[in-house]
Amino acid sequence: MERIYLDNAATTRLDAEVIEAMLPYMHEIYGNPSAVHAFGRKARAGIEQSRRKVASLLNCAPGEIVFTSCGTEADNMAVFGSVRDLGVKHVITSPIEHHAVEHVAHELERTGDAEVHWVKLMPDGKVDLADLERLLKAHDHALVSLMHANNEIGTRNDLMAIGKLCRMYNALFHTDTVQTMGHYRFDLEQLPIDFLTCSAHKFHGPKGVGFLYMRNGAVVKPFIVGGAQERNMRAGTENIIGIVALAKAMEVAYRDLDEHHKHVQALKDRMREKVLAAIPGTTINGDPSADSLYTVLNFHFPDDGKAEMLIYNMDIEGIACSGGSACSSGSNKGSHVIEALYPGRTGANLRFSFSKFNTQAEVDRAVEVLQRVMVPEPVKA
Repeated sequence: MERIYLDNAATTRLDAEVIEAMLPYMHEIYGNPSAVHAFGRKARAGIEQSRRKVASLLNCAPGEIVFTSCGTEADNMAVFGSVRDLGVKHVITSPIEHHAVEHVAHELERTGDAEVHWVKLMPDGKVDLADLERLLKAHDHALVSLMHANNEIGTRNDLMAIGKLCRMYNALFHTDTVQTMGHYRFDLEQLPIDFLTCSAHKFHGPKGVGFLYMRNGAVVKPFIVGGAQERNMRAGTENIIGIVALAKAMEVAYRDLDEHHKHVQALKDRMREKVLAAIPGTTINGDPSADSLYTVLNFHFPDDGKAEMLIYNMDIEGIACSGGSACSSGSNKGSHVIEALYPGRTGANLRFSFSKFNTQAEVDRAVEVLQRVMVPEPVKA
């Protein structure tokens, strides 16, 4: 059976150029980057070259980039660190954030270290900017933590508009860009953002490496202590292979971004049109417009008694998709994102997410399978 992978929001396939960039650091450049001898210096050079490459692509200073193990660690470092080190008393976030932020907010509520305020959302999942301004007016010493694009439904927020409001009311702004890094360009010299997080495996890099951008003047203390690595910002021997690969994946993504956007947007548009035409009653979760994240498409199907088995039935037919965040796999709970936007609604929700490696033929095959699973042929008399 030909298997088709349409779960790229969960993770992506490694790019061949990224693998090639990793190989020397598996075979030849294996020194500890903290060592002073030539082996260590060569490894250290690979890390710092990668840092400069990432900083150049984002238009920020190399010293503003701290490499981490993943986006979750970077999110935790930014939010917990702002409360611990930067005088933040109020955290303003939304009920549809990734658990890497949402669970931190609940922990801060539990401990009483900060008051948490949940901003209202528009029907499509975008932040209600009027309500955000109301909260900012009412609460000083605030951190606003809002993701660029939702990982389940693809709705995108306006980072410039949110950042300007934060500047107006002297609040810090953290944004999780795990789903959008490598898919959009970011100019951090122009964007009013204090913290930004990234994970390499969402744009054809390896798992286990990401980074936190911290604007100069909004620097928190180390979240992991024990050594002087990462310019005294994160203890532990660096994942040199992963760091080099992250930088190469970003380089490739930025180089091919326009072509990639065009190709993937066409796949998303094709699938949306075909599924809506093939399965009556189907709707789009989140923002149906072209302004949404072009790699993610989330459908809601009417309740037909098969919601729990739909993903498994698709997998049996060779199609990999998901019901929401991969971080919630194995949980019996439904999506907190869908519940927040569509409380109490019944039916099945499926997320399809695309990459440059997908084809129109794969989309057509997935639609054919989905239609067969959702709308079985009537039994002949």
